[in-house]
Amino acid sequence: MSHELSADHEAFRKVVRDFAEQEVAPHVATWDREHRFPLETVAAMGEMGLFGITAPAEYGGAAGDFTSLCIAIEELGRVDQSVGITLSAGVGLGITPIAMFGTDEQKQRYLPDLVAGRALAAFGLTEPEAGSDAGGTKTTAGLDGDEWVITGAKAFITNSGTDITSVVTVTTRTGTREDGKPEISAILVPAGTPGFIVEPAYDKLGWHASDTPGLSFDDARVPAANLLGERGSGVRQFLATLDDGRIAIAALALGLARACLEQSVAYARERTAFGRPIGSNQGVA
Repeated sequence: MSHELSADHEAFRKVVRDFAEQEVAPHVATWDREHRFPLETVAAMGEMGLFGITAPAEYGGAAGDFTSLCIAIEELGRVDQSVGITLSAGVGLGITPIAMFGTDEQKQRYLPDLVAGRALAAFGLTEPEAGSDAGGTKTTAGLDGDEWVITGAKAFITNSGTDITSVVTVTTRTGTREDGKPEISAILVPAGTPGFIVEPAYDKLGWHASDTPGLSFDDARVPAANLLGERGSGVRQFLATLDDGRIAIAALALGLARACLEQSVAYARERTAFGRPIGSNQGVA
């Protein structure tokens, strides 16, 4: 099997690279300094079809391959990691769980706007004391009539507090299994739900243009029909979701590594010492 990308992939890479260099790069320093989430750029990415690369065609997506999504994340991440993670999380953690496990009604309600970039969705897994260790999840949801009542907190949830965030998929404890382990389920919590509070954004060391707040739930009520997939299937769902997410994050890291290498080589050619470029005196490590 060849490991070379197809001509179509390379053409697509050029399109995204041009967009990143022309529409993202000139604004990165300002966004970073002002901690500004770039809503206009997200809308432009939606118009380009970047959020819909792998989404089903029936909801406005291109039903394309995962490699193309990774190329887009890599090229955006080469210019700005905040924009790269916005796309990665918007698709992998926002769209994918609903597309994979949602009912027809849930898909019809959320996917068209998410795929078009008119809205963003988030995935509320991580907590102050839990995350990949789903057994440590403390957020709970109990049925009260035909509603789930959710109580708890989430931490570091990307894309969950923007002006266009429409829904957050939240992992919760909905009971206890026969073996004594917690029953983990995923529930869709629309933005604006009473009792669903988006905390102030974290004061991060980097990725300042990426939306990353904590969330809290104070008896937040949503319809019982907002259960995503089967009750108790939350662990299986988030493991499947994170499988692709790990690859996408690797693509984001590759974009950063390329940018570092390119800038290091350029500097080694431009900076002079002892009458010649420093690249003539030593290698670039």
